[in-house]
Amino acid sequence: MDECTPFKVTRRPVPNLLPPPPYCRKSDPPRYDPDQPPTIILEANDPGAILNLCESLHDGNTQALEFKINKYLKEETLSKCVFLIWIHYDSQEGIVQVIGKEYLETIIRIPLSHPMFKEVMLTKETILSNTKFLEYFLQQNVEKINKKKEADIFIVPVFEKGINESNPRKIALLTCLVRCKRDEYIVTALVHEVFRYCLTIMMNTASSEEEARLKRQCQSLLMVARKLFSHLGNINELLREIMTEARRITNSERCSLFLLDPDHMHLVAKVFDGHKADEISKEVKIAKDQGIAGHVAATGKILNIKDAYKHPLFYKGVDKCTGFRTRNILCFPIKDDRGIIGVAELCNKMGGDYDCFDEEVAMAFSIYCGLSIMHSLVYKKIQDAQMRSKLSNELMIYHMKVNACDVINVLICGKSHHHPRYLEFRFSPREIPYGETVCFVVKMYEDLNLINAFRIKKDLLVRFLLLVQKAYRDPPYHNWTHAFSTAHFSYLCIKNFDLLEKNYLTDLEALALITSCLCHDIDHRGTTNSFQIQSNSLLASLYSSEGSVMEHHHLSQTLCILNTTDCNFIESLEQSDYVKCLDLIRDLILATDLATHFDLLPKQQEMAERGIDLESDKDKSLFLSLLMTASDLSDQTKECGVVRSVAELIYTEFFTQGDMEKNMGRKPMEMMDREKASIADSQVDFLEHVCVPVFTVLANLFPGASVLLETMEANTEYWEVSKQVFGKYALEGKTSLEVLTMAGFNAEVFEAIKKKNEPEVEEEEEEEEEQV
Repeated sequence: MDECTPFKVTRRPVPNLLPPPPYCRKSDPPRYDPDQPPTIILEANDPGAILNLCESLHDGNTQALEFKINKYLKEETLSKCVFLIWIHYDSQEGIVQVIGKEYLETIIRIPLSHPMFKEVMLTKETILSNTKFLEYFLQQNVEKINKKKEADIFIVPVFEKGINESNPRKIALLTCLVRCKRDEYIVTALVHEVFRYCLTIMMNTASSEEEARLKRQCQSLLMVARKLFSHLGNINELLREIMTEARRITNSERCSLFLLDPDHMHLVAKVFDGHKADEISKEVKIAKDQGIAGHVAATGKILNIKDAYKHPLFYKGVDKCTGFRTRNILCFPIKDDRGIIGVAELCNKMGGDYDCFDEEVAMAFSIYCGLSIMHSLVYKKIQDAQMRSKLSNELMIYHMKVNACDVINVLICGKSHHHPRYLEFRFSPREIPYGETVCFVVKMYEDLNLINAFRIKKDLLVRFLLLVQKAYRDPPYHNWTHAFSTAHFSYLCIKNFDLLEKNYLTDLEALALITSCLCHDIDHRGTTNSFQIQSNSLLASLYSSEGSVMEHHHLSQTLCILNTTDCNFIESLEQSDYVKCLDLIRDLILATDLATHFDLLPKQQEMAERGIDLESDKDKSLFLSLLMTASDLSDQTKECGVVRSVAELIYTEFFTQGDMEKNMGRKPMEMMDREKASIADSQVDFLEHVCVPVFTVLANLFPGASVLLETMEANTEYWEVSKQVFGKYALEGKTSLEVLTMAGFNAEVFEAIKKKNEPEVEEEEEEEEEQV
């Protein structure tokens, strides 16, 4: 067959092996006669015309639908003009969008309370009225088309569908026919028949328009929120932006914004519509209960005024002064979570009056206004707090600023700063005069060759030490003297145990150790970590999540001083050494928390038993922490008289904290309660369970430290025997601290020790005589 030859392929039908579904069975009778057109029983309309009308109602907006229905009804009823009035029960108003063939530029809104609605809403039947009874603006538009001032008008109510006994007839819209030439019965039937088929289309289109409006409104409010929250940094700019957006979304001419001053019960306006941002204007204050804004502020309810001059709260004097004519007003409250914070007043909606949609968007807008104003005020408070903090820091730094003369006096000091027992463990550095302590510290750095090893600028070191000294507060115990004593003990360990010579420590580690001892209690408040947390202090809010509240604060202050101008004495270190030095200072200061010490103690004991591995970073860290803790506890290794004086300082601090806890309604620990504490028992417990284990590890590593254990053994005996003295005076009603601070306390304790030891001395003498 040729390719160009037309042909037709015939296919044989394939039989269906399955039975046909019910709706395809040929045995069922037809539902209607296909030879006859469908029957629509209408009394006043041509069915074909109705179908054509319904077919044409495919527009996406109600105005176009109204235009077509108006045209159809005008032709069928022989009327001069036809228009529809939508009934909105939510806003209690009737709305006219199209009159005849004219689309209204401004939608006419008529309150349902207007006399023109009274009869038809009451009877719910067709009425014959006159155009002179129409609402004024509606009447004016009808006259333009009708060319007459007065004319007859049929008003036919159209009811919503789905009416039943429980839901009485509800008017959906009113059909108005001007100068109609058909009789009332035919007009009513014709209108009802038209809307029997068209009302559903119109209602669905109106619902679609409402959904689209809500979508646009939500998008607009989201854009408003974005704009408002981008101006939180300046309250005046924010208020100006709020006024701009309020005008835009409600299509208003003017906006006024008042914030509530709760202290003086005034509404205050700081920015004004029409003024430029850089213009300076005075505040305007009105009483909270004065005028329209005051009324809204007092009631918290929105106020929609159609005619401002007829409202009793409106003050006409402002219009007379400014020349501005106020037609209508929408005033709404601005709230936050605590209540009303302001009022916004919109004037003169362009193109009509404010409606229920304007009220709805205004109340939604007010939520964003309240949130943005609240956050702006909070942000302003934070900024002010930051500025005050910055100012306080500047003032603190200024007052803590080290005088150049003080630095020079230390640098050129000609004293030898020597003490014959300075290198002995039993020597108490508390004997050194306060004014000479900085010079002694400089001498420590020099004696350990740290200044030469790291090319430290001596003036920076002196300024750092003087600033650290000033940074300490004056609680009874945790002060600069304690810091100096701690640094002195670490210096003794380095010197007496030859830690540098035997490579237990590097020069960098020795530098970090001495510096950490000096800084480990900077800005101590005389209270414990648990007190800071329980009292919800600022320090606890800053550091409680990290643990070791006070230790983190001490570290922070140390780094702050190092970053102060001309105080960073370790700036000459190589970058790697500089970072390592700061890491060591951090670890050593945090190690002074006894909670951290108890975690490390088992590991330190194990290290002492097997011997320290100087190549192990882990052992080095444990060893440095051990030295730091021993230095911090070193006051307990001094002679009894020093220990008693130190105990007086410590328990004065403890009892002060206990008093503060009582004032807060909390029960303090017994050792911090001046009425219940037993100083002797607390000291024995502290020595046996805290101090002795630390110095036992140190003595296992360095036998020369055994002298420290001997001293603490004597101190333990001192406190055990002192229990007799405390008990004696407790019967007289004296507290432990009162007994401890008595002038003859030491003498009585030493006398009791002497009496205790006399039998032992006599036994030894008798044994010697027997041997002789």
